[in-house]
Amino acid sequence: MSVEEKPSVSHLPRILIVDDEPDILELLELSLVRMGLEVERAMSVREAIQKLDANTYKLCLTDMRMPDGEGLEIVRHITKNNLDVPIAVITAHGNLDNAVIALKAGAFDYLSKPVALDQLRAVVSAVLSLPQANGGGGNVGRVLLGRSVAMEQVRELIGRVARSQAPVHISGESGSGKELAARLIVEKSSRSEQAFIAVNCGAIPENLMESEFFGYRKGAFTGADKDREGFFQAANKGTLFLDEVADLPLTMQVKLLRVIQEKKVRKVGATEEEAVDVRILSATHHDLADLVKQGKFRQDLYYRLNVIAIQMPALRELRDDIAEIANLILKRLRGEAKVVFSPEALRALSGYAFPGNVRELENVIERGLALCTEKMIQPEDLQLSPADIAVPAVAAGMAGKYPLTDYLDKVERDVILEALDQTGFNRTAAAKILGVTFRALRYRMARLDITGSTDAET
Repeated sequence: MSVEEKPSVSHLPRILIVDDEPDILELLELSLVRMGLEVERAMSVREAIQKLDANTYKLCLTDMRMPDGEGLEIVRHITKNNLDVPIAVITAHGNLDNAVIALKAGAFDYLSKPVALDQLRAVVSAVLSLPQANGGGGNVGRVLLGRSVAMEQVRELIGRVARSQAPVHISGESGSGKELAARLIVEKSSRSEQAFIAVNCGAIPENLMESEFFGYRKGAFTGADKDREGFFQAANKGTLFLDEVADLPLTMQVKLLRVIQEKKVRKVGATEEEAVDVRILSATHHDLADLVKQGKFRQDLYYRLNVIAIQMPALRELRDDIAEIANLILKRLRGEAKVVFSPEALRALSGYAFPGNVRELENVIERGLALCTEKMIQPEDLQLSPADIAVPAVAAGMAGKYPLTDYLDKVERDVILEALDQTGFNRTAAAKILGVTFRALRYRMARLDITGSTDAET
């Protein structure tokens, strides 16, 4: 029995998600729709294959375990029938062997449950080349945004190191786009068609590290009921990205160094080594050289990883690019909605320090989308922390005996109270004097705890 589908009238990229759990389907669909995508669901292998044969999709995301079979059957169906549909599989946490099988069968990537939003966006963006800012979750948009000299230098360096097979270490603050840079290196390299395995070194319990990285033989320890490959075997012929590599314990650093030197791994419980061909990319927000001096990171491993170094600039160093990056993120998050930034909101974003870099910028914009009215995001919708708002040096010098944020709040409070006093506490008239919207004034009064007589408008 064939499935008849109505042709889609949308021009949005269409994605098929396959899972037998309605709650997971709902969460995936909400996330993808917010990225400006059209989503269709399937709750079985049979239904998914019928939809794939009857429709055109830009991407398929499938769970591995279904009531009538495995997601692997969908991967093999796409490969066997030469369907032009990239497919990524969703595996249970720690079940890397299924992910490896799927990658070998033709899947281009995998996600682990519970699926993190930044990982989902990275996988989808890797296929669709969606506009995406540096980092963010995740953050791969195939391009590093920004026209500043610092970002141009990073782009130029990525282009050069992509031609090499040498290890690359990417440093930078959290949220500055380190994984995005790693994926761009791979995309431009001779390994672009091979596996890219990203590992968060800080998320793996120390007692599981060796088996996760190198795999194990059946019977190697209690619970090892079958052979299993590790990250190095999964990345063979491709690239292994060690994120937050500074979090590796010293014992694991020794073993990792040997693998990099010998290009061989020994599974836990095995007597023989096996050769692997893996390019190593690493990243951390820590200063590895400083950790070496403190004795917390091995110097020999540091030199092996840091053959080529890339420093990702913080967002505050790209201040002239913030408005452009913010508009591109907003365009991706708003979907069909016609929400825009007010000029004041863009100025507020450009003057903000963003300690969380692009990842924080994305969160701030999501908050603005949720709080704004009348299709325009105002400064108060962003709820930026006053402590991280950049101010001119002259203003900072005037702070004198006050902490800077307290001083600025005092100035703002005095100005608002003066306007309210002139208008008999009529907020509508005071807002006109101050050159802000009624809503903006009401927000500022609440934040500064200014109370008193109010006009009739609410």
